[in-house]
Amino acid sequence: MNRFFIYILSLSLFTSQFICGQENLQEGPFNQLIIRGVTLINGNGAPPRGPIDIVVENNIITKVQVVGYPGVKIDADKRPKLKPDGKELDCNGMYLLPGFIDMHGHIGGEAQGADYDYVFKLWMAHGVTTVREPSGRGLHWTLDLKTKSEKNAIIAPRVFAYTGFGQGGANPISTPEQAREWVRSNAKKGADGIKFFGAPPEIMAAALDENKKLGLKSACHHAQMDVARWNVLHSARAGLTSMEHWYGLPEALFEDRTVQDYPLDYNYQNEQHRFENAGKLWEQAAKPYSKHWNAVMDELIALDFTLDPTFNIYEASRDLQRARRAEWHEAYTLPSLWEFYKPSKVSHGSYWHNWGTEQEVAWKKNYNLWMTFINEYKNRGGRVTTGSDSGFIYQLYGFAYVRELELLREAGFHPLEVIRSATLNGAEALGMEDKIGTVAVGKLADLVVVDENPLENLKVLYGTGAIKLTDDNEIIRAGGIKYTIKDGIIYDAKALLKSVKDMVDKEKQKLNYTIKQPGMD
Repeated sequence: MNRFFIYILSLSLFTSQFICGQENLQEGPFNQLIIRGVTLINGNGAPPRGPIDIVVENNIITKVQVVGYPGVKIDADKRPKLKPDGKELDCNGMYLLPGFIDMHGHIGGEAQGADYDYVFKLWMAHGVTTVREPSGRGLHWTLDLKTKSEKNAIIAPRVFAYTGFGQGGANPISTPEQAREWVRSNAKKGADGIKFFGAPPEIMAAALDENKKLGLKSACHHAQMDVARWNVLHSARAGLTSMEHWYGLPEALFEDRTVQDYPLDYNYQNEQHRFENAGKLWEQAAKPYSKHWNAVMDELIALDFTLDPTFNIYEASRDLQRARRAEWHEAYTLPSLWEFYKPSKVSHGSYWHNWGTEQEVAWKKNYNLWMTFINEYKNRGGRVTTGSDSGFIYQLYGFAYVRELELLREAGFHPLEVIRSATLNGAEALGMEDKIGTVAVGKLADLVVVDENPLENLKVLYGTGAIKLTDDNEIIRAGGIKYTIKDGIIYDAKALLKSVKDMVDKEKQKLNYTIKQPGMD
């Protein structure tokens, strides 16, 4: 019997008794689930409210009921009634949010040695119940995981599969008609959308037009190889529904040039060249709030275009030591992933050939201008989502998602706006706002429960929690997701993290491996 079938069998045998911190990772689903006494932080920008009881029946939220007032004893007779076969979850004094949506989540990678079970558990341990994968190991592989997630045959968020443009094709796409044929084939195979990296203008126009006719969504990382002729504005006008990172946006804002100011010895295959000069790109764009800057922003908003900035994935560029020394690496980063992160001329995103103060200062200025655009885009009504792009550049699945929330806050988002970007905005970008994104009657039971207030400190969402000093002068770790609920199934988030730590410990023991800083082996 292979490992997968042993794993599925073990899931089917778990006891119905939910014991936090022991072997059981999940419980349910239930004919009825009542979550008692929470303070609701919804994904629609509304302020917190509680105490509230939430009733779930067969994975559908059927009641969101205010049951009292803060500091006042709740009248049990005025609360929703538990059915004989129902499950009651006492969350009195805790905070409940809609399940988080990671709009840029690669499901591991062969080069990183990260398999889906490791990745999914890290995401679920951090409240991520939905992931959009913008290309990966292949559509068939991703759709297989999507089906297993839908059946809850594995521990996994719900998956949206975006195929890399041209991926799986017999030959490279070189004509508009070939582009249209590939888009039609991709839709027939069951993909939810397409991830573009750029192509000649006539091919991009044809592919986006065909994809739009089919009603599918799309994303694009406007790579430097094609962006000089086709930037974000071209894509949005042609029907692209979201952009990834920020490539292509400064190029749309150019006023006194048409091509990035590349050094004359630049080589795109040298990733130090690529990322070092990318950190100087926003300074070449139109100034914030200038006429052209405003015009580009207003047009993108009018086109209902989504920005998925993924601030976190480039953060090491502005503070490499901070990213390398993140406290979760020792316990939760696989040896193979740590090796992938190290300076390399081959591994993507490991561009630390000679990274120093000058590069970091340039990137800090880059972030300031980038964040100014993103925050103002939000202020004017544009949609900004939350994506992590984990598995590269010292960013670990789950933990990096929470860091992205912190960086949205740094950009100027109110904490409630941060939560909206992580929930409702993602649901809207996926066309799923009628099913997920907020806690409302008729929606699916994708929920996050934490025992600390994340609006006061987003760090309580990290699996390692937030450092806190008690009145008794004791240092504690506060927070960490308590429960992640997906499809009405309750997952013990801390037990999921323990499972990941066990995987990492086993691999370290097998390899006699200790995480060490680069150059200090």
